[in-house]
This record gives sequence, structure tokens and C-alpha cells, in this order.
Amino acid sequence: MGGSGSRLPRDLLDEYQANPFRHRICHVFSTADDGEDSMSFEDFLDMLNVFSDSATPEIKSHYAFRIFDFDDDGTLDKKDLENLVNCLTGEGEDGRLSAAEMEQLIQNILDESDIDKDGTINLSEFQHIISRSPDFTSSFKIVL
Repeated sequence: MGGSGSRLPRDLLDEYQANPFRHRICHVFSTADDGEDSMSFEDFLDMLNVFSDSATPEIKSHYAFRIFDFDDDGTLDKKDLENLVNCLTGEGEDGRLSAAEMEQLIQNILDESDIDKDGTINLSEFQHIISRSPDFTSSFKIVL
């Protein structure tokens, strides 16, 4: 393949490789039974559909929740939120928050998001918070 069409997969791959949630994205969209979190072509198309501009806010928030639910238990608990913050602030030690800063940030997130006050954020609570964030749907995408 020549021309500009040959750049598309490389551009997409570069954006995917730069995403701090790339392992979680692969895990969430993989339908493989081998535990390897490998994606089939159909899985890849499903992922592109969710990250496209045409996906609804409900679909985007559902998949964002699954990506952020690191232990796949259906809730975002303190450990999931800590993993989320670490992904967003970088893998290096200089990007990490102190233990006190992390605890305060997680508590602030829970105070704002945990409507039923059970110490976790469920999908409904997550979608409620996302609905109040007008930039979410435009930022939850992969640009081709």
C-alpha cells in the first residue's frame, strides 16, 4: 500500500501506544478466551466504534467505566481510583502523588461522585458525573 492510506494505521497505532490506558483498553475490548487480552479485527472495530464521534455518551461512559475498573468487579473503589490517578499522572516516581495527596484526591472524588455513600462508584454514579462533564464525549475518542 502506498500513499496517505498507509499512514493511517501507523498514526492510530502511535496514538494507542501513547495512551496510558492502552492495556486496559485492550483488556476491555478483547473477546479472546486465552487470557492474553489480544484483539481480533472485530474487537478492534468495536473499539473504534466506541471511540468514534458517533458513539453515544451512554456507550462512551459505559466503556470508560469498564476501562477504569481495573479489578473488573463492577465498581470503582479506592484501589481503582488510585490506579486511574497513577495512569493520568505518569508512571515515573516524579509524577506520582504523595500518599497524603492521593488519599485526599480519592476522598474528594468519592465525596463528589459516591451518591449512595458506600465507598465506591458504580456505573450509574459514574454516568451521572460524566453527564455533568460536557467535554467528556469529545475527549473520549481516538483521532484518526
